[in-house]
Amino acid sequence: MLDQPQNSNSDQSGSMAQNFLEPGVPVIRGVNWSGFLALYWKEVRRFLKVQLQTVWAPSITTLLFLVIFSVALGRGDHAVMGVPFADFIAPGLICMGMLQNAFANSSFSLLVGKIQGTIVDYLMPPLSVGELLAGLVASSVTRAAMVGLAVWLAMALWPGVDVSINHWWAVIWFGLMGSVMLALLGVLTSIWAEKFDHAAAVTNFVVAPAALLSGTFYSIDKLAPAFQAISHANPFFYAISGFRYGFLGEADSPVFVGSLILLLINIALAALCYILLKKGWKIKS
Repeated sequence: MLDQPQNSNSDQSGSMAQNFLEPGVPVIRGVNWSGFLALYWKEVRRFLKVQLQTVWAPSITTLLFLVIFSVALGRGDHAVMGVPFADFIAPGLICMGMLQNAFANSSFSLLVGKIQGTIVDYLMPPLSVGELLAGLVASSVTRAAMVGLAVWLAMALWPGVDVSINHWWAVIWFGLMGSVMLALLGVLTSIWAEKFDHAAAVTNFVVAPAALLSGTFYSIDKLAPAFQAISHANPFFYAISGFRYGFLGEADSPVFVGSLILLLINIALAALCYILLKKGWKIKS
């Protein structure tokens, strides 16, 4: 007699469990492409709403570097690596603008969520850690590509500058690897930072010096051996040198070595970002 109610209760609980598993209930298997694209377009629309500040202003600033160094300083008649100085610095300026804007985009997303209390918008959707990281990085690479394209078009129209491309694969590969590297660094910064001053400190004391001392405005062959060693320890150098190779067909370092170093750095940064996001360090606490 006592067994019958227990059996009926178990039957009811089993039927309830079956109801939750009935066909028609959405179950995400594999990659959540819809969620990934939703996050990607959200991030892209965010910086496009202020594109005058996020795309066009950096493009104009980068173009001003070209004008100052090639015209105002009277270096238009100088040759570096067998090409006019303006042709030498133009590819480096394009790549530098891409790297800085990739970092600026990804270092803002999670940080503003933590400050404004909207971080739940990134944590609650049915996205895996990899999908969340991929969405943030892909949107940052998109912004970097837009800035790079805008700067390239402006320089192509600027008199006395040749920005014709000789090796498309190098431009695409090193532009992509450099942008991904800075996007991942930006994600790390946004995870660690607790206020905008923290992100600004990384920008001013890490990203900006590394970009300016990466061989954008000079060839490292003319540096002392100690400074050449410092330049080779700067990952920005390999991105800009390889990117310049795509335009000029000349590079300050072996192209294959630079591409391999950037790939390994990106793998390490991606793994670190994944682990920190998985643990929720400074995000879920």
